[in-house]
Amino acid sequence: MILRYTILFLCLIVCVAQGSSSAPAAQEEPAASSSDASDRTALAITIYNSNIALVKEERKVSLSHGVGALRFMDVAAQIMPATVHIKSLTNPDALVILEQNYEYDLLNPQKLLDKYVGRNVRLYQKNQYTDKEEVVTAKVLSNNGGPIFQVGNDVTFGHPGRILFPGVPENLIAKPTLVWLLNNSAPAHQKIEASYLTGGITWRADYVVTLNDRDDRASLGGWVTIDNKSGGMYQNARVKLVAGDINRVKDEPAYERRDVRLAMAAAPAPQFKEEEFFEYHIYTLQRPSTIKDNQIKQISFVEANDIPVAKELVLRGDASYYWNQSTDPVQKKIGVFIEISNKKEQNLGMPLPKGIVRAYKQDKEGSLQFVGEDKIEHTPKDEKIRIKLGDAFDVVATRKQTDWKKSAKNIYESSYEVSIRNHKKEDVTVKVIEPIPGDWSMLNNSHEFRKTTSHGVEFIVPVPKDKEATLTYSVRMKF
Repeated sequence: MILRYTILFLCLIVCVAQGSSSAPAAQEEPAASSSDASDRTALAITIYNSNIALVKEERKVSLSHGVGALRFMDVAAQIMPATVHIKSLTNPDALVILEQNYEYDLLNPQKLLDKYVGRNVRLYQKNQYTDKEEVVTAKVLSNNGGPIFQVGNDVTFGHPGRILFPGVPENLIAKPTLVWLLNNSAPAHQKIEASYLTGGITWRADYVVTLNDRDDRASLGGWVTIDNKSGGMYQNARVKLVAGDINRVKDEPAYERRDVRLAMAAAPAPQFKEEEFFEYHIYTLQRPSTIKDNQIKQISFVEANDIPVAKELVLRGDASYYWNQSTDPVQKKIGVFIEISNKKEQNLGMPLPKGIVRAYKQDKEGSLQFVGEDKIEHTPKDEKIRIKLGDAFDVVATRKQTDWKKSAKNIYESSYEVSIRNHKKEDVTVKVIEPIPGDWSMLNNSHEFRKTTSHGVEFIVPVPKDKEATLTYSVRMKF
């Protein structure tokens, strides 16, 4: 009998051993390695004036042989994961990307409490009578609008002390991270290149024009203003700027100024090399530069002196004057414009990105004063830059309709008088632009005119100092 039970016991042990050996082994996590900004060997960023940038960086990494994970840290918080591209520069054919994940569940107090709902933490509070810190263990019941704790059988909220957590949950990270699952058949130490698009970074051009005392010559300085809100810092990066209107599938939010640091690189000469690129223009900074997160950086990119300037006083009419009969005089402001030819022989001739032009001029005491600003579009070489500075103070105009009649069906005849008064100490010339509608013909006029468009008429009216000049004309219109 004893022998029989012994045999049964041995058979049971064999069966258990066979069963355990046939059970599938637990699947191990792939070996993981990490890389951060300290592994960089090169960094380049190409910034577009549409709130995006292309980041390209090279890093030295150590990868396990076979299937393994690479945690690629220190990327921009506003990275566009679908645009990421990685390749091995050491052995491109030996590195295969199996999977990519972008982890952006960043560590903050709200999320940390959320992860600890249902778990225990320690609450520290200073006892006002003993002046000592007391600690209790509490369970986090909820974190909707603030943490609610259970201490023993009691429930409380609004705890005034410190909360201590036993650790950081695995699914919370300190910084945005790309995680690749790779199959590597190359040596462990490799140089890889990663590139991606990120939002939250843009650039624009700002210009300063300084007029001489006669308003016929000027100097021009151009600054590149880079605004980085991408959530990434670009240390000693090679910086390129692309000027042009690239097509985007989705509109980005409008550029907003932020109260952040302003870094001025006061260079005596242009620091950018300009060249044509596709249907745009690209400007390459000829030295590395660091662009910090939440920083506005300005870099000089163009400087030109002794540029010829044409100054104009312009009175522009309105098409509504011609559709109705009116007897009331209308006071009109006269705009002040300057025009610059972007030509090499005029000491310019460089494609200028769109931006804001601010004009200054010295007063009689030699102090530089602001006289106006305007926005210009992308301006190729050999084109003109036209800037409205404001409205004239001492040159004013009044216009009125002096006659109106209907001479036939859909045919009208109207007469106008434009009085221009010059209170300045020098003679001026005013360009009067009238937008006459319909099929029209000039019946009579006091000054010569030039037809600029199908509905545009331009008169040049000289006005002596402290005098008044009057432009009169009659026109027949068919609607």
